[in-house]
Amino acid sequence: MYWATSLLLQKFSVNLRITFIHSLPKPNTIPTQLSSFTFPRCSESEFPSSSKPTGSLGCPKLSLMAPPKKSKKNKKDGKLKKCKSSSVAPVEPTAPDSEWWDSFWQKSSSNPGSSLWKDEEEGFKHFFRVSRKTFDYICSIVREDLVSRPPSGLINIEGRLLSVEKQVAIAMRRLASGESQVSVGAAFGVGQSTVSQVTWRFIEALEERAKHHLKWPDSNRMDEIKSKFEASFGLPNCCGAIDGTHIIMTLPTVQASDDWCDPEKNYSMLLQGTVDHELRFLDIVTGWPGGMTLSRLLKCSGLFKLCESGNRLNGNVRTLPEGEIREYVVGGVCYPLLSWLITPYESSGLPASSVSAFNAAHESARSLAVRAFSQLKGTWRILSKFMWRPDKRKLPSIILVCCLLHNIIIDRGDILHPDVALSGHHDSGYGEQCCKQVDPSGRTMRENLVKHWQRSRKTAASD
Repeated sequence: MYWATSLLLQKFSVNLRITFIHSLPKPNTIPTQLSSFTFPRCSESEFPSSSKPTGSLGCPKLSLMAPPKKSKKNKKDGKLKKCKSSSVAPVEPTAPDSEWWDSFWQKSSSNPGSSLWKDEEEGFKHFFRVSRKTFDYICSIVREDLVSRPPSGLINIEGRLLSVEKQVAIAMRRLASGESQVSVGAAFGVGQSTVSQVTWRFIEALEERAKHHLKWPDSNRMDEIKSKFEASFGLPNCCGAIDGTHIIMTLPTVQASDDWCDPEKNYSMLLQGTVDHELRFLDIVTGWPGGMTLSRLLKCSGLFKLCESGNRLNGNVRTLPEGEIREYVVGGVCYPLLSWLITPYESSGLPASSVSAFNAAHESARSLAVRAFSQLKGTWRILSKFMWRPDKRKLPSIILVCCLLHNIIIDRGDILHPDVALSGHHDSGYGEQCCKQVDPSGRTMRENLVKHWQRSRKTAASD
């Protein structure tokens, strides 16, 4: 009787322990209910280097940040172990692979409209937006991450391993055209799933390896930018232009919350960018839902926090007869008037001719940001088309990589085709937002700029 009772108690204890373990939450489980503001993504330069990064962008840990990605180190370690256990040596060619292009060009040049390209080089830039030289440079950046090693290497429908060049071509064609994965795959002789894997591997690699192409300028570079703005627009100490745009998407019904629904009834994600005189992005922030206003997006950005705390746009102050002019950027009426963000006049007590002339100069400078977004969304058409049910945690990385590629084109001196940029406004169909917030120091700064502009015009007329 004693032994029977003991055995029964042990069995009950084991069952109880198993039930308890199964009732515990699984580790690293991503919650299904996430805040609508969980996906901010910013450029590395938005935060001081002392901040501890949580990802490849160097963003500090925020309470509203998306769940952290799995450690890439662990993934790489796992891959290395697999490689060591395999007796097959890597087959990546030492010389760049050109066979993929011959096959792609033969297929594409037979399509209607191919007569518009005078040669293969022009056709190459049409499909991939970059010259061959810049394409090879991009391949060199991501080669270490994309090199195919059997048995886990990606293959085409013929069973051959994909070279780094072909992987980069597939990913860049997907980003440049915005076509479906099926269409892109058919052009390269690979399946839809391969296009998906290749594109995401490329995005992760470039996001990690090309961060140096999107950073806030040092003092010497900023002096050059300020000099160009003053020479072109008569605005002393101007460091750039800022604007924002919507990346439109369709969402499943379960994810279609009002936060992502913008004023035009589209589901969208916002992108804010600050650009220099060459349309290069100096700072971006994205990942926030389209239901926000651009002024609210600004205040959620690292740029705002750094400028307000005096850690950005804090260079030399210009002392003019009209008063002191600190460093600033120009923005539209959708932004508040601040000491470091100058917006145009809507009404003032100053002479109408002076205000009108200043607004014209201001608009010319601000239009650089408008042009940059039109070029960005025209070059990388995946951003200007309705994205079909994208992963909102991955979309910021896609947007960032398109901005990196935009900057790489400028840094490498490539010249885009004139018809690449969007013909209309980058946010076509969206009404202009208006922010009424005015900071007294911003009002003083703007008045000093108008008086300086008026004096400069008189001096130029007398000469």
